[in-house]
Formats: sequence, structure tokens, C-alpha cells
Amino acid sequence: MTDDRVLFFDLDGTLLRGDKTISPYTMQVLQKCREQGLLLGLSTARGERNILPFIKAVQPDIVISSSGALLRLRGETVYTAAFSPAETNRLIAAARRVAGPDCEITVDTPDKYYWNYKTDPLLWDKTWGETIYTDYVNFSETGLKICADFADSALADEISAAVPDCTWVRFSGSNWHAFFKTSAGKDKAIRALSAHLGIPPAAMLAFGDDFSDIEMLQVCGTGVAMGNAIPQVKEAADVVIGTNEEDGVAKFLAERYGFAETFDQA
Repeated sequence: MTDDRVLFFDLDGTLLRGDKTISPYTMQVLQKCREQGLLLGLSTARGERNILPFIKAVQPDIVISSSGALLRLRGETVYTAAFSPAETNRLIAAARRVAGPDCEITVDTPDKYYWNYKTDPLLWDKTWGETIYTDYVNFSETGLKICADFADSALADEISAAVPDCTWVRFSGSNWHAFFKTSAGKDKAIRALSAHLGIPPAAMLAFGDDFSDIEMLQVCGTGVAMGNAIPQVKEAADVVIGTNEEDGVAKFLAERYGFAETFDQA
């Protein structure tokens, strides 16, 4: 038996299949883990508003969202790292100045998700949750994470310089760049949770596939890379498992905790 007490799951490319669903087999395995006394955590670059269907389905004990800028434990806010409304506006202005006035931009706030494109609701991805269109004129919200779509990553440093204590990451396979406080990060949220619960990171296990997962995998006692993960994540992990399309997470957990033959994997 392992010493694991907390499990963290990235969503896209990890717990979610390519069609943005969680397989019935994976749901069964997660429930079995809960029955074994393990705490379940979702840890995602998405804003909390963008994962409400998955929160409802999984019913996690812990939610880390907006690339670690917000941590909630059973609905209680434990940790947050946010830009002030003025800083949020400066980052939006910098993105438009550097990447062009038509740059597509999204903003996560503690309770909303904004974007300045796809004005027709019929074109919205329904798995992305409730979205609010804005042109960002007179925008006055606290920003947890600001994302901008541009091809040249060399521009990101100039944008992040618009406010103090700002860092950024590019999502693999896309032109989207995420900007957040240097005090944010999945690993930092996990350390805050560790201090809050008195559970050492060594007793935590995390799964991921992209750049924003690397430090999370390194801080936890066991870091697990998906078979579909980028090479940098695989290099940072303790173990590499099957892909998200192969129920890699569920199969690994079922084997690790000794109930591999319990469920029908069909």
C-alpha cells in the first residue's frame, strides 16, 4: 500500500479524453479512490468557471484553477494570487499594443470568464462553461490569469513587463500565452494546501501533460506524465503512463491501489 493521501489531476490532455469527456471507467476508479480515503483534486490552467461541469461530475475535495492562481478546499478559498483591476487593464493594453489591436484575449476572474471574440453564442464550446463577451472598455475586474493569442513568444516578455511580478507560459500546440502572478502556480497552490492541511507534498500524487504541469509533478511525491505529454513533462515525471485516450490515469490508479480487476473497462 502506498502513502498517498491526495491526488491531483490536470484536465485537458490528462483526465479528459480528446472529446472533453471523462470515461465511465475513469469515474468508477475515481470513486473507488475516494472510498479508500484519498482526497481528489482538479488542477487546471482553466478558470474555475470553465470547469463547472467537471467539478459537478467529479465532486473534488480540492480545485486548483487558473494555473494555480486560485485554490479552493471544499468551496473555501485557501490561496489566491491575483492582478488588481489596474494591473489587469495594463496587461490587456500591453497585449493589444504589442500583439495588435485585434489580439484575442481572455481573462479569468474568481467567478467569471471573459473574452473579446466569438460573439455568437452558437459558436461557443459548451464544455467551456459560461462565457462573457466584452470589448474590455472600462474593464474593472480582478484578473487571476490573462491569456492572449499571438504566434511570436518573443513578445510575451514585453507584455509581462507591463506589471510587476508577472510571468507567462505558452500552451503547447497553440499560440495562446497565459500571464499570471509569479506567486501563482500549481506547485505554489499545492504547497499552500500542504501547509493548510498539514499533509506533506511527499504524500501527494499528480498527473499532467503540459508545461504548466511540470512544477506540480516535481513538487509532489509522485509525478505522473501522460503518454501523450510533451517531452519536457515526461522528463520531469517519475513515471510515464498510457494516454488520455487509453484511460491512462484510471488504469494506473487501479493498478497502484490494487483494484485493477474490479471494473469493466469497456
